[in-house]
Amino acid sequence: ASATLSALLEKHGFTVERGVADMPTAFIATYGQAGPVCGFNAEYDALPGLSQEAWNAIKTPVIEGAPGQGCGHNLIGVTAILAAIATRYALEQAGEQAILKVFGTPAEELCLGKAFMARAGCFNGVDFFIDWHPMFDHRANYDHANAYFSLKYHFKGQSSHGNRPWYGRSALDAAILMGHALEMLREHYPPAPSVAGANTLNYTFSDVGPEFASVVPDHSTLWCVGRFYTTEELVEVMERVDKCAEAGALATGTTMEKEFICATHEKIPNKVLAEVIHKNLSEIGPLPFTAEEQAFAKSLQRAAGVPEDGLQQEILPCEGGDTFVSDISEYSWHAPHAFFLIPLAPTCAWHNWMMVACAGGSLGKKNIDYGSKIIAASVLDVLAQPELIEKAKAELAERLHGRTY
Repeated sequence: ASATLSALLEKHGFTVERGVADMPTAFIATYGQAGPVCGFNAEYDALPGLSQEAWNAIKTPVIEGAPGQGCGHNLIGVTAILAAIATRYALEQAGEQAILKVFGTPAEELCLGKAFMARAGCFNGVDFFIDWHPMFDHRANYDHANAYFSLKYHFKGQSSHGNRPWYGRSALDAAILMGHALEMLREHYPPAPSVAGANTLNYTFSDVGPEFASVVPDHSTLWCVGRFYTTEELVEVMERVDKCAEAGALATGTTMEKEFICATHEKIPNKVLAEVIHKNLSEIGPLPFTAEEQAFAKSLQRAAGVPEDGLQQEILPCEGGDTFVSDISEYSWHAPHAFFLIPLAPTCAWHNWMMVACAGGSLGKKNIDYGSKIIAASVLDVLAQPELIEKAKAELAERLHGRTY
């Protein structure tokens, strides 16, 4: 996917730098030499085990166990490229100048790519970002998203026969003690100011062995993720999670090694840019859906056991609130960032085979065409009114309250 998108951008005059931030599938494509710098977000990762035939309302993998596009990132990547290319030709036709940067960011599902690209300085110098994501409805909110971390704790012990367990040191015991400590920790960090942006800890035992009841396990991994309203809260909890892991190892006579996967900041909303996008959503109007598309959506809802109300066709008000965790938050600490949602699927579970079925059919194609039009129109509106960039930057500075990336 990375290679395909990069090649398409090069075909239309963009200069592509591949392998940025030491990630083989990350890229930055640039067009233009002068003027404001606009950022476009391209994603293209999939989710494990979600292979599914397009436009099939019955769970039918193309390849059993293979990955699938259960969050629409295939659409995000293509839409960004289409919007950037359209903007490039519109500027050329109007005789105007700007620098367009398309950021090809891998592994959004791990909140990983943008965090390491940000650390490498890839987003420095950008003036604003216009972004989107497929969802259930039409809206352009100036909303907050929690900061996030993903950590693994690998415990090593000593195996022994189950009838002589005193010769062993159980790595699983260490991981279980850590999990128990995490359960107790939940009471001792403050609640978030909203339910949608709740402070949460999740964990699983992602590796335990040997997997035989009569053998004391000599290795075990606890994988922990956390979502917290502010970066400051996140850092404090991360340190306490480390202590929970150290305690588990100390109590069981095992050793522990921490694997840092990633951490991201909370997303900083921007009302100035959100209102530009909302204006374009309102002027262009909602996505038109056919009777066949509505019937397909309702058949998915029927399969999911939720009310069959079909695809949403109303432009919702532009307002604040909270949204899902994503590494797009890293953009928002470097420059004003706003994004919008448009319906890919009806209201039923996300990250599943139903979303793959929608993304591969006519609904996916409509999302690409419509989303790229909204992005390009919004970018051109901002470029035509330079004062909007300054207002958006002033809002960002006010919301950061002196904090820096």
